[in-house]
Amino acid sequence: MANDQFPDYLNVYYKRLFPYTQFHKWLSYGNGNPENFTNREFSFTLHEDIYIRFQSFNTLQEFEAEIQNRCPFKIDIGAVFNMSPKVCRNYPQFHAMEKELVIDIDMTDYDTVRTCCSGADVCQKCWRFMVIAVKILECSLRDDFGWNHLLWVFSGRRGIHCWICDESARKLSPSERGAVIDYLSVLTAGESKRYNVNHPFIRRSIAIINEEFDNLNLEQNFLETSEQCNKILSFINDEKLKEQINIQFSKYQNSPQRWEALTLVIQNNHKRGLLNYKTKFCVEDILLYLAYPRLDVNVTKGLNHLLKSPFCVHPKTGKVCIPINPKVIDKFNPNAVPTINVLIDEINDYDKKQKEIVNDANMSINRLKDYKKTSMLKSISIFEEFLRNLENSWKGNKIKISDAKMDF
Repeated sequence: MANDQFPDYLNVYYKRLFPYTQFHKWLSYGNGNPENFTNREFSFTLHEDIYIRFQSFNTLQEFEAEIQNRCPFKIDIGAVFNMSPKVCRNYPQFHAMEKELVIDIDMTDYDTVRTCCSGADVCQKCWRFMVIAVKILECSLRDDFGWNHLLWVFSGRRGIHCWICDESARKLSPSERGAVIDYLSVLTAGESKRYNVNHPFIRRSIAIINEEFDNLNLEQNFLETSEQCNKILSFINDEKLKEQINIQFSKYQNSPQRWEALTLVIQNNHKRGLLNYKTKFCVEDILLYLAYPRLDVNVTKGLNHLLKSPFCVHPKTGKVCIPINPKVIDKFNPNAVPTINVLIDEINDYDKKQKEIVNDANMSINRLKDYKKTSMLKSISIFEEFLRNLENSWKGNKIKISDAKMDF
């Protein structure tokens, strides 16, 4: 798709494919509090990087009309404020009230360890880092924090966003958000950190990494060069142990064999009681360094921080920021995500075939929603399932409130 064609395709996408109704339903949170949508900040990035902040809308129809009128290259979602951002942002009392707790994982943050790609490039090999990240965070957010409504979204190019939409998460203060992300960001203290591997969360994370590590190591070749070997050995604060491992490294050329040799040397020393407290968990330290999620702490901490909206289109790739099912994250391929020109071609192909069938059989035209004619159907189905679970929680809360009033 040529760059000069992108605005035309985007115009069609916003008219025929963007799921406005489902989107509005999400950010309205059951309509229990109308301000959830009307006081929500949106920002638009228009053609030639024109950036417009503090957009807000009173109705779904107003939101849909403005999107189609402006045709933004990017849509970002911000916080819910105590008054309308569009008309009240200069008032002294204007401030953010709540926002989904969001987590941003970007593949470029793995450039110090991944070997297949770098920068904005992503392949199926390095996507395994994202698979591990989603599995670790999905488990912790549900089990450690008790949150149920997690929306995982492909960023359109090289990363994943998680929108945590439980009411308790949306109402967290900046300091509370900081506490959550500090708990999850075990790598922020630096590469030489010794982790508390006896903590249940860390032990669980290591178990998840171990399940994926053989394939990850085979694909990334973490121990292929002498520079890589020295980097891994820097986690071992015992010169005699390093020497033993180096001798074993010299016997093998490929990374899986060298990793097996490293773990065997450490296991043997552990059995003989030769490991001190600094080297006892060095394998776990290495696993965490190589494969634990790299998180953008500031995105999560800031209540005023905006994040790219689900279902907007990445202007560099033309790919839609689609929701992902974390249960089958292993099967997700970022390079198979359709671009908007492909989606529009799918609509045209479907309509053409339907017209031929109708003409041949003298039948009436089947009025099918456009997204159901495309490969975006699966992603919208994932989003709708997420919305159904949210809706069940809204109904449950209404029943609890009603019961409480009756008891009173």
